[in-house]
Amino acid sequence: FIGNLFSHCVSFPGLTTKARRELHKAARRFLELSSRLFLQSLDEHFSHVDADPHEVALWVLLKRTQSANKAVRLQAVQELAENHHWHDYQYQTAAQVIDQRTAVGLARTPQVDLRFFLRTPTLPDLEDGGLWCFGGNGLPYAQSLTSVPSEKVESFCLQALVQHSKSHCDRIVANGGLQLLQRVYQLRRDSLKIQRNIVRIIGNLALNESVHTAIAQSGWVSVLAEMMQSPHVMQASHAARALANLDRESVKEKYQDGVYILHPQTRGNQPIKADVLFIHGILGAAFKTWRQKDRIASEEEKEAESMDDYTECWPKSWLAADCPNLRVLSVEYDSHLSDWMAKCPAENQRKSLAYRSRELLRKLKLAGVGERPVVWVAHSMGGLLVKKMLLDASEDPDMHELLKNTKGIMFYSVPHHGTFMAEYSVNVRYLLFPSIEVRELCKDSPALRNLNENFLNMAKEKEIKVLSFAEKLPTNIGPMIKILVVPTQSANPGIGELIEVDVDHLNICKPEKKDSFLYKRSLQFIVEALQSYIGH
Repeated sequence: FIGNLFSHCVSFPGLTTKARRELHKAARRFLELSSRLFLQSLDEHFSHVDADPHEVALWVLLKRTQSANKAVRLQAVQELAENHHWHDYQYQTAAQVIDQRTAVGLARTPQVDLRFFLRTPTLPDLEDGGLWCFGGNGLPYAQSLTSVPSEKVESFCLQALVQHSKSHCDRIVANGGLQLLQRVYQLRRDSLKIQRNIVRIIGNLALNESVHTAIAQSGWVSVLAEMMQSPHVMQASHAARALANLDRESVKEKYQDGVYILHPQTRGNQPIKADVLFIHGILGAAFKTWRQKDRIASEEEKEAESMDDYTECWPKSWLAADCPNLRVLSVEYDSHLSDWMAKCPAENQRKSLAYRSRELLRKLKLAGVGERPVVWVAHSMGGLLVKKMLLDASEDPDMHELLKNTKGIMFYSVPHHGTFMAEYSVNVRYLLFPSIEVRELCKDSPALRNLNENFLNMAKEKEIKVLSFAEKLPTNIGPMIKILVVPTQSANPGIGELIEVDVDHLNICKPEKKDSFLYKRSLQFIVEALQSYIGH
């Protein structure tokens, strides 16, 4: 009908140009309002329509996003996002038409225009019991916490939900959890931490394809698209993980809780040829461990520096720019110096190296680690974890590819032979009550010696390249203690090159500038280990 209407507008001789223009406008408006009904047959009608080519292009692309050919769909989504000249009403129309698969693809396209996404649906009024009446009446619980700031209560509840979202996905969704989280997210736009925890939960739920439709219908795709463009590396990375888990069109891997993609966080044409994995140490984290070193610069230096000279996370900013065809992952796991700091004392068994190794190997396999060449980058106890994981992988037939594809390991102040800090914490129990992890780090412990000997045999047999950095400056541990956490002899695994650096334990993995020795030597090692794969 619409196609015929356009055709008649062209062929009817009695119509003035003005009348024809008005008819075009009316027909287009009708088309926009009825877009879903007409989308299937737009291509054939537009082939002989006297309409703005720009208008036709939008509808042809929207039609192609429904193609049976996956390559055509992917290309159409990319072209939709890359054309920044659509009119406002066209974005609004497209937002009404695009399906869940297309919306996720657009959200994972660099710098996509947020007008492509429908606004968050209106949320129902709260029942008695306030925000946390989740699946029942939470009023008595809420009243018992009246002396605690509401934001703290929300953080507490969200941390519990993070854990539940790993195993009780369907129940959370069935009880209105997606809408509840949406409300808290909108109310707490000033709290980056609360927003991260909420999106972390959405990322966990998105591991289950059965709830993808529910996630999209409750407005999360537009929220994640906006968060992806955040200048804060942690916000963008949490959103990137959630969207990757939702994007079954172009991502086959699944990113479990604690496994973050630092690069590439969006869809792209650059083929990924190798993986670099970053593993933090005690009290470390997926992002803060790898930030740039804070330094005192003169006013002249500050004026001369551009924004590119500073980064919250150098693997994401610097390494990704220097090696764009790498996938860069950062892993996070709970680690505590003291049992007093553990969130759940009943879970002490979860803090052993053996447990962590099994847990992370399972997560990394789901993320596709081992299918490409791999370089590991580890700080402090993270290096012991890497060694344990590779030894465990050597004994598991399902993980042999991971070991076979491991091309290099970079150790930043890893206590291969233990650390005095573990003994110190035992002697000063009121300061540091030692957890299982710290006890495993005692100097010259038989367990560490055995771990290193087995690792050396394996690394030599598999010809894995190794580079180690050792700290030369003592680290402040609390207000009164200053110690060399990992002495040079302990930082030496007995294979590969060892480099001493004039920094302390915390800053050994934080380069001061992109042109500093620490970063340039780290980059050189990664490139050399992967040279035959990434083409540098």
